[in-house]
Amino acid sequence: MILTALDLKEKYKDYTDINGKIKRDVDNNILFPVVRGIYETNANVEGYLLSSYIYGPSYLSFEYALSFHNMIPERVVVYTNATFNKRKSKTYKNHFGLFTYRDVPKEAFPFSIQAYEKDTYSYFIASPEKALCDMLYIRQPVSSIKELKYLLFEDIRINSEAFQLLKYDDIMFLSNKYISNNIKFLIRLIESEYIK
Repeated sequence: MILTALDLKEKYKDYTDINGKIKRDVDNNILFPVVRGIYETNANVEGYLLSSYIYGPSYLSFEYALSFHNMIPERVVVYTNATFNKRKSKTYKNHFGLFTYRDVPKEAFPFSIQAYEKDTYSYFIASPEKALCDMLYIRQPVSSIKELKYLLFEDIRINSEAFQLLKYDDIMFLSNKYISNNIKFLIRLIESEYIK
């Protein structure tokens, strides 16, 4: 269970040295620091459940979401998250794993995110279409459809069968919310080879 420093101050209000009690609980593996002022009581909780509590607003995207949706073959061990208007990337490491946060355009941020609940946790993850757009947005720009195909299927290793199952209308909707050559070429690729 997630507990904030305020929760703990209330819980330990009868202690003379509340901060000392919190420190002892951390030292004795009763509490696990997630990020400054936030603690977790369960040492075995999955990191993805904590992503949005560490830095936000944010949602899981990029490599983690592509792996989650079986779009790429690799199991991703870093919890990759999208934010907006933060202007710099952030990385956090704690007992639960490595968490990264990168900006996407504010206009694109709120769309195509799925909310889930598990036990007492809420987490947010990009749809496969959104994760792909986010991923292309942060990659070096390509200058042709041929280069884009190499980027998609060789470099990022998108599964070609999974690519064919994407909702192209969702990608079309999202595309004008990014200023990105890669996404322009993605639309050209879809229009020329995938929409019959």
